[in-house]
Amino acid sequence: MVGSSLYQTYNRANLVFERGEGVWLETADGRRFLDCAAGIAVNSLGHSHPALVSALKDQAEKLWHVSNVYQIPGQEEFGRKLVEATFADRVFCTNSGAEALECAIKTARRHFHVKGQPERVDVITFEGAFHGRTLATIAAGGQAKYLEGFGPKAPGFVQVPFGDRDALLAAISETTAAILIEPIQGEGGVRAVDTQTLRDLRRICDENGILLILDEVQTGVGRTGKLFAHEWAGITPDIMAIAKGIGGGFPLGACLATEEASDGMQPGTHGTTYGGNPLAMAVGNAVLDVVLAPGFLEGVREKGLLLTQKLSGVVDRHPDIFEDLRGKGLMLGLKCRVTNTALLDHFRNAGVLAVGAGENVLRILPPLTITAEEIEEAVSRIETAAEAMESDMKKGAAE
Repeated sequence: MVGSSLYQTYNRANLVFERGEGVWLETADGRRFLDCAAGIAVNSLGHSHPALVSALKDQAEKLWHVSNVYQIPGQEEFGRKLVEATFADRVFCTNSGAEALECAIKTARRHFHVKGQPERVDVITFEGAFHGRTLATIAAGGQAKYLEGFGPKAPGFVQVPFGDRDALLAAISETTAAILIEPIQGEGGVRAVDTQTLRDLRRICDENGILLILDEVQTGVGRTGKLFAHEWAGITPDIMAIAKGIGGGFPLGACLATEEASDGMQPGTHGTTYGGNPLAMAVGNAVLDVVLAPGFLEGVREKGLLLTQKLSGVVDRHPDIFEDLRGKGLMLGLKCRVTNTALLDHFRNAGVLAVGAGENVLRILPPLTITAEEIEEAVSRIETAAEAMESDMKKGAAE
């Protein structure tokens, strides 16, 4: 990035991709990579999916943007599909996950405001969480590396240790509005919240008259084999933020809520210029049509099981490289014994892409459309990378 006019906020890999198809990305010089990062769980249907390309091209020739001053039929269709497929009664369209989380937080606080309890503003979150990069969402996440240098931490967020029920109960007070949690922490290291804990959180919220907000930005839209990860626990939230996979690569997010939880979001209380515009809605509706089609999620579950079995074998065969395998469906994490960034270089040399996470984890997030044959190829390349890492370690020890 030396000489670039861009903000120096990314340590970018020395890779430039020119085209993609399905699970494959290709550079200008013809190198092909099997994409098990999927734009950090964004390219849910892979690259250049024909249904998404067609939807975007058709809409681009008609109308791009009008703003939410006017009715947008595609947005009504998008909301209806989500309401019919989920717990929600209301949907607010955004451009990103961070915006969806901002909407979720505002929805919870506004709910108590109109109920005559304006003191209920605090949101309880968990260590290791990642909820976005705005001032509010970095405060919600609570990670020092994201808060440093940006002034006072936004108030109204109380953080407790991950998995500590006693600390959670002690943190609930008369100012608590909601509990906010990711069913599986992505950035935090693919750390799953077990189904019993999610059920317990639902009970705790009900018993204390507070709202349960789920951050399903990374876990949603089929990533774990259900439309949304909380379905595995048989519970429903009051509010949920989604993004990433819902746009299949086009910037799109949404905040979903029950009628009761969204009762404070009246005209003038919240808005967005771009959110839910005709282009985004054309793509979002196309994604939902594919993911909600009969058999699609069942196929994701089957492929998730296959990938888990295959990667478990790699972990067993390379105990000096990997510690364990985490996650569910097609949201998996390889916890490394070696430095994950060094191993990631070997992944790329082997022609497979992954993405790092906390706790020295490499996330494996292939498109939901990956085939069994492509899973075999991905695992073969990951094994090649592990063998190359072992070779490096032996050379280092010899020297």
